Amino acid sequence: MKKLVLVTLLLSGAASAQNLVPVKLQLKWFPQAQFAGFFVAQAKGYYKAEGLDVQLLPIGDQSPIQTVATGAADFGTTWITDLLTARQQGLPVVHIAQIFQQSGYTLVALKSSNIKAPKDLKGKRVGVWPSGNEYPAVALLKKYGMTTSLDASVARPDVQAVTYPFDPAIVFPDKVDVVSAMTYNEVDQIVGLGYGLDKINIIKVSDYGVNLLEDLMFTSARVLNEKNFRGSGLSGREVAARLVRASLRGWDYAVKNQKEAVNIVLPLCGNTCKGSGTRADARAHQTWQMREVAKLYQAGATLKGRAGYLEPAAYQGSVKLLRDLGILKQAPAAGAVDYRVWEAATGKKAH
Repeated sequence: MKKLVLVTLLLSGAASAQNLVPVKLQLKWFPQAQFAGFFVAQAKGYYKAEGLDVQLLPIGDQSPIQTVATGAADFGTTWITDLLTARQQGLPVVHIAQIFQQSGYTLVALKSSNIKAPKDLKGKRVGVWPSGNEYPAVALLKKYGMTTSLDASVARPDVQAVTYPFDPAIVFPDKVDVVSAMTYNEVDQIVGLGYGLDKINIIKVSDYGVNLLEDLMFTSARVLNEKNFRGSGLSGREVAARLVRASLRGWDYAVKNQKEAVNIVLPLCGNTCKGSGTRADARAHQTWQMREVAKLYQAGATLKGRAGYLEPAAYQGSVKLLRDLGILKQAPAAGAVDYRVWEAATGKKAH
């Protein structure tokens, strides 16, 4: 009888595992604490509790937009400027949840350079990232009336943009005067290069009216319109709501239990754990990163009990900024953001 019960339980578990809906979520970078909430949701079984078997895909220095638009992934994380410019190019990608409620993008210079504010950037070399990640820097410079070498139509640009593959050690401080840095990643990498916080000036672009929100969750219109996602009997919209609900649960847990979250991330992040060739202590870097991304999550709508919500004012502010700067030619269609997924995931109403 005991053997029969055991066999029944094992078969039941196997059947349950087989009934999980396979979902591919494309992350914007390599595994690290930037995505802690997703890894926690996976480790704690929050996705399985929603009937999902979620595969978290790393991508490196490419845009997740393409993998989702082509169907290689079902969902992804990216920055709002990437999503809106992709929409402008005709790619039917849709915003479904806003994870970070505040921008973590900065520009870093040595204190000895006397570069303290955007007005000091004229005539300087500014390190920017490729694949749409240059937009915050471009937006800041355009706001202050400066042209860059990224615009081929400008004969004598005010700023020389130096594109490089994310590792600040490649260009800073010898090849650029100012380097792009996220508060949660490259700032600590620069510290690890021997330039402590007392030796650098950090220009937070959000302090100067460029608060282009970063890590959000998105999918394609095709996925949302699917009536029977992967033969699961669930619609694409239902799967999206389950994914968002479990992910927000993971983020809430990660922010409240940061040490445990770091322990979950560390076995997954490999060489990325240390940052790009800087700190020898992987735990120290991921702890820094977890602390800083928690600040970006615990802001705005999250503080109002509405985690994952894209506040209309913040969205319209981003659209207006990008239109004023000529990065967007027209306002995105209403379908660029689908609040119904967030409403279904949280049981709350969008304003």
